[in-house]
Amino acid sequence: MITRDFYVILLFFCTSILWSQTFTVSGDIKDEGGIPIAYSNILILKSQDSTIVSGTTSDEDGKFVLNELSTGSYILKASFISYEDNIKNITVTNNLELPTIILKESVEALSEVELVYRKPTLKRETDRLVFNVEKSALSEGNLMDVLQNTPGVLVLDQSITVKGSTPIVYINDRRVHISSSEIVELLQGTSASNIKSVEVITNPPARYDAESGVVLNIVMSKNLVSGYNGSVFSNATQGVFFKTNHGMTNYFKGKNISFFANYSYNKRKVNREDDETIQFPAEFWKSFVDRNTWSETHNFSANFDWDLTDKSTLILSANTQFLPYYKRNTKSDTDVSPGGDLALSRFNSFNLSKDKKDNLGFDVDFIQRFEKGARLLVNTHYTTYDYRRNQNVATDYFSGNSSLLLNNTFRTRSDQETEIITSQIDFTTPIDDSSNFEIGAKISNVETSSGIDHFDIVSGTETLNGSNTDFFKYDEKVYAGYISYDKSWEKWNLSTGIRLEQTNIEGVSQSTNETNKQDYLEWFPTFNLGHQVSEKVNIYVNYKRSIKRPNYSELNPFRYYLNDNTYVNGNPELKPYFTDNYKLGISIGNVFEISTYYKKYKNNIFEIPFQDNVNNNIAYTSVNINHTEEIGLDLEAYFDVVKRWNVYLGTSFYKYEDNATLFNNTFNKGRWSNYSIFQNNFSFLKDNSLTVNFNITYIHKNVQGLQDVDTTIFSELAIKKSMFKGKGILSLSLSDLFNEQNFFVVTELFEPGNPNYQRNTSYKDLDDRYFRLGFRYKFGNTKLSTNERSSSVDERDRLGNKH
Repeated sequence: MITRDFYVILLFFCTSILWSQTFTVSGDIKDEGGIPIAYSNILILKSQDSTIVSGTTSDEDGKFVLNELSTGSYILKASFISYEDNIKNITVTNNLELPTIILKESVEALSEVELVYRKPTLKRETDRLVFNVEKSALSEGNLMDVLQNTPGVLVLDQSITVKGSTPIVYINDRRVHISSSEIVELLQGTSASNIKSVEVITNPPARYDAESGVVLNIVMSKNLVSGYNGSVFSNATQGVFFKTNHGMTNYFKGKNISFFANYSYNKRKVNREDDETIQFPAEFWKSFVDRNTWSETHNFSANFDWDLTDKSTLILSANTQFLPYYKRNTKSDTDVSPGGDLALSRFNSFNLSKDKKDNLGFDVDFIQRFEKGARLLVNTHYTTYDYRRNQNVATDYFSGNSSLLLNNTFRTRSDQETEIITSQIDFTTPIDDSSNFEIGAKISNVETSSGIDHFDIVSGTETLNGSNTDFFKYDEKVYAGYISYDKSWEKWNLSTGIRLEQTNIEGVSQSTNETNKQDYLEWFPTFNLGHQVSEKVNIYVNYKRSIKRPNYSELNPFRYYLNDNTYVNGNPELKPYFTDNYKLGISIGNVFEISTYYKKYKNNIFEIPFQDNVNNNIAYTSVNINHTEEIGLDLEAYFDVVKRWNVYLGTSFYKYEDNATLFNNTFNKGRWSNYSIFQNNFSFLKDNSLTVNFNITYIHKNVQGLQDVDTTIFSELAIKKSMFKGKGILSLSLSDLFNEQNFFVVTELFEPGNPNYQRNTSYKDLDDRYFRLGFRYKFGNTKLSTNERSSSVDERDRLGNKH
């Protein structure tokens, strides 16, 4: 007997089959003369909210097919460069073949009006600032151009900062896993044509590593149409010396796969000059240091995406850098007073070092999407890092009557090999229409081996110096887990989470036969709460705790001599430092923002030049101080002065104070300071194809690591002209227009007359005054956006050598 339940099941089964059916939509694209238009873009959007469902491009005959469309009402949009869009409503109930779609030539064809740009917009969210630049003039350059114009971001020659802090750079929520100077080279060589926005995340959620104090997340557009595009570029820079940068990008997207590859080559010669003084108890040293570096760097990155199904994706990526040639030539001339005819009066040092470096990173990602927006992400990362340095140093000592008193010569060979393996899993699911829950875990394992061999050279014969030779092995394991929750109400929004990290460290030194261990379990909460007071006024409060672990090179117990009297001293007992960050702010109409904040850095790390007043040496040593406290008031505005002139103005009044215990004495040093940014964006000509950016950053005299740093003014002018129907970009930029980017640093501890009295100064004249001429040409289907992104992990950022 057939029951009612059977009919219900049968009805459900038939309905499921009906709803699970998918259909195809096909057709062809022609112009008004009946000529097929190849490589035109066809998009399918939902009728309800214009969300993109699918997309493709027409073939050589103008034909196209869109597969796997469910029953429903859609919007079909056909477009091609220099033609008007053709938009029509369609209903899919079975396979649908459309009549020929005709594209009409645009009244403002590209021969007359090359480009129509949107203006960048700025949006404040509770934990971040979102700078939307999609299809703006900024997206016609490279990623570094975009960052240079992002409000609050300062880009110097080889570093990126957000109000004095070094941010961690992500692309599509994937961390860029190379050092700061390598990041600059990568971003300079990567086209921004597919960029959507830059997120300055000042209070990152719990899924980001606990070391992520400030995050710059570059969000790239997702592409749905098929085809190939690419670009080639070349930049020439004239500073003190000439530098060049060349490269190309390639991107291909098929039905289920996409591939991106980026290559750049940098050839640089960089100058740096320092004027230094040291006040020892019985002598005063005044030195002029001239340092030139030559380097050739190859950067290669690739990304392969494979859509296994409509809900699962496999991603393979690589990010590599090869430094086959690096040479640094350092000459220093030092005058010693009071000196005398027979006493030491001056000495000259010559340091020649040659380096090689390979930094290779690989990632495998798997993404599984579920119903109702849930998502699972699994990542595995591997890095191998190999660094070699050969150094030769010679010093001649002279008396006051120019007689040679002594010659000292030595050679060193230093190596570092590092392997990093990490695995991470993240699961995100909506709870309802206004809330989400996220949970994840990560494990990382770092093994690094470092060695230095020091040879004294006498009459051409080398002898191993055992006291300056060492081998250091470092192992670090971090186990992390987190949960995160966010919720939105009509006028309130909440984002909170907590991250737990267990760290196990072991460092073994061959010379001392000592083992240093650190084992600690730490909690890292994050809290963001916002209230929409009115249509244009929003109040928010943030809190986050974060950690910063030492660089691996800082932990080496080596003495790395730059010359006879100056060396870099490692510190295997360095501890990580922790930051508690509190912020209260108000945003008005996404135009004005006022905020106040308090930060406390426990065990802050600084490299400080310490004098040995007995042996007349100076050692650059990384140490933990007790704490640093910072309070401040920030004022920001982002607005249009006129239609073609956009301005960002930000100023911060803050007090920064260090507290340290050194030589059994406690020191406090701090002062009020100001940090101000004035960014201007102009557009000219009828088609907005000429853009000008003029930026000034002012940093008042301040304190950093018990050292007084003088006032600096950073300035840059950048001009860009689009040509060849938007395919070519000619750019010119000038840096340090006012010659105010050099700075003076003073270290002074104790009072004069104290045996431990420390006073040394350094005036740093950097090679950052230059003009740069560049050209980029785009080819292929320039309507495409790429799948490019750079993978990274926190652990790789700590690989860099500082000297």
